[in-house]
Amino acid sequence: MVRGAVGLARRMGMSPLIIGLTVIAIGTSAPELVTTVTATLEGAPDLALGNVVGSNLANMLLILGVAALLRPIACTPKVIWRDGSMVLAATVLFVGIAMTGIFVLWHGLVLVAALFVYLYLTYRAENANIESGLHGHEASDVSGVPERVWTGAVYLLGGLAGTVIGAKLLVDGGVSVAESLGVSKAIIGLTLVAIGTSLPELAIVVVASMRGHSDVALGNVLGSNIFNLLGITGTVAIVAPLPVPDVLLSFDLWVLLGVTVMLLPMMLTEGCLSRREGGVLVFLYGVYLAFQFDSIRSMIG
Repeated sequence: MVRGAVGLARRMGMSPLIIGLTVIAIGTSAPELVTTVTATLEGAPDLALGNVVGSNLANMLLILGVAALLRPIACTPKVIWRDGSMVLAATVLFVGIAMTGIFVLWHGLVLVAALFVYLYLTYRAENANIESGLHGHEASDVSGVPERVWTGAVYLLGGLAGTVIGAKLLVDGGVSVAESLGVSKAIIGLTLVAIGTSLPELAIVVVASMRGHSDVALGNVLGSNIFNLLGITGTVAIVAPLPVPDVLLSFDLWVLLGVTVMLLPMMLTEGCLSRREGGVLVFLYGVYLAFQFDSIRSMIG
């Protein structure tokens, strides 16, 4: 789907910066978006919000950690202050609204508006310095892009259909697992569903790291987190109210906020995320998963 969309965007004359900011960011977040919307419409809002929180944790701990283990990730201070600060601001806004107990229409409008502000500011900043822009490099890193319009359309539509079908199967499977085990759907969303919907980011980040484009890996993770918190949650809240499950309010939202706060100084020290720090991130994700599965065992017991 991403390859087809990038191919069509190039044929339309869109710049690499715009493609990276919009087409790729939306494409790699499409599984989270479609899964979250599907879960909400099928009466599983716990799974929907669990997926958003879990995906962001997977992005920061698992995906960024794996990327750093493959190759240290160069962290440009200007980019960290801009995108990293926006991730922190989006997380604080998300947690603040979640504390009210439910995401409603006007919350969704605020989140989507904040996303557009971020896109505008990022476009202005990177357009002024194209050579060092993360999102322009991200667009150039996509391989296997079809040249013909009809081929790009087939890629796009076929990938979109696969994403919708996959989201339906993922939600149905997640609900079935939760019901059969007698556990919260939010926990399944935080773990199994979140890992599944984060696979596109993992694929792009691993390829970028192997090619030595660690800045692309960082930009993808930060941009994906912003899209998840603002774009996906905002869009779904506009479609239907999203009640916040108690398990998120009592634990996982604070883990999300804590990891976000922890990540910023890690990226700013030494000018990179080292392999050692990548190992720490992957280890912390393992601890988080162990805690979640221990909670599942306790509920079953």
